[in-house]
Amino acid sequence: MKPLKIAWVAGLMFPASLWAQQRPNIIYIMTDQQTATAMSCAGNVDLHTPNMDRLAAHGLRFTNAYCSLPLSGPSRASMFTGHTPAEIGMAENETPMPDSLRSRTLGTLLKQAGYETAYAGKWHVNTNSLPAAHAFGFENLHGHNDNGLAESAVSFLQRKHTRPFFLVASFDNPHNICEYARCQNTPFANLEEFQLDDCPNLPANFPIAPYDADVLSYEREQSYRLYPTRHYTPDDWRCYLNAYYRLIEHVDVEIGKIVDEIERQNLWKNTLIIFTSDHGDGASAHQWNQKTALYEEVVNVPFIVCLPGTKHAGTVMPQLINNGVDLMPSLCDWSGTKLPDGAQGVSFRALTESGDTALSHRSYVVTETLFAQTGGTCGWMVRTPRYKYVLYEAGKNRELLYDMTCDRGEMRNLAVERRYTELLKQHRVLLLEWMKQHPTPGPYSPMRFIPR
Repeated sequence: MKPLKIAWVAGLMFPASLWAQQRPNIIYIMTDQQTATAMSCAGNVDLHTPNMDRLAAHGLRFTNAYCSLPLSGPSRASMFTGHTPAEIGMAENETPMPDSLRSRTLGTLLKQAGYETAYAGKWHVNTNSLPAAHAFGFENLHGHNDNGLAESAVSFLQRKHTRPFFLVASFDNPHNICEYARCQNTPFANLEEFQLDDCPNLPANFPIAPYDADVLSYEREQSYRLYPTRHYTPDDWRCYLNAYYRLIEHVDVEIGKIVDEIERQNLWKNTLIIFTSDHGDGASAHQWNQKTALYEEVVNVPFIVCLPGTKHAGTVMPQLINNGVDLMPSLCDWSGTKLPDGAQGVSFRALTESGDTALSHRSYVVTETLFAQTGGTCGWMVRTPRYKYVLYEAGKNRELLYDMTCDRGEMRNLAVERRYTELLKQHRVLLLEWMKQHPTPGPYSPMRFIPR
């Protein structure tokens, strides 16, 4: 009788015969600038996303998932380093990763754990594409270009794999809405001509709400290039929203090519599949385009987890998730990899495998922001199960509090009402607690911005 082969990985022993059972393949699919409600499976009747819907039908869809910082580079840095962006000096785009983290990215960790790791598409931590054929633990399958991205991911899936794999497919769209707003050509999608009466109507929270933070108006005025919509008419905003939804439908078709291959190989049975976006878009709400602001449309992102064997398929989960810092501990959990010292976040493995919509998970999540490309304003959001607290560093109405049960559109700022004072103080305490746990480098602590 031959002895049982043993594989030594990251300090753990895995019998080769049990490898596939214990360590699932992982496919991570990401779009850029997609708000959580921009899927037909989320109840949006103004677009059709059959392939995102297929993922939701096979998995668990989280309605309260938030990005770490609503800007591509910082959000992705959080995903692949396990840290909040500001504390590692990556709160802006085009910021290089600290040397201390380059050898312990998510790709590196899983590669060292025995996974075959590959990346296709937009990287943006900090270069748009991975900087070499092999970088940050990944084989570079395809650069920052949606054209051919899905095909490269499918080709990888069709290889013969003797080890579990970790594949990232990172699409740019619907980010092309930025070029559309500037009246430029959209690089990765062709938008067909359309009539105004074919465009979606404006959302109920299209008006700028009373007692909104006035610093947002200031930031909008700082860059016509980023915010060319400030003189839009309502009809212009309808066209904007139509273009945004058509771009999402375009990328949904590309995602479908990967989902088709998953179907062909029946990878559902032994693969963990996660779908998300790095941040959202204003999507005409509050007359905001782009990102960076802490509006719900900007910070609330799609988040779907398909478990091996499609366990709990079709479940809708209300628990709070940070799709940045929570990613590394979760994938380390599934892959049996030790989480590096200093990495943060909370693994959502136990939560998803329970499928329990009432299970306690996180008591709150925080999203930070920095208007680095315009006026430099910083801000924070604290999301608790029912409420959302927003604090900007300066300006009139810089504190905002919303009841997310009855005012998801953020039209009534409760912070101006005396009866919510204690609730406001409770959220300030949570933000102070979070800031102490995630100190920002430099001589000045952002804790000084929290009202007393």
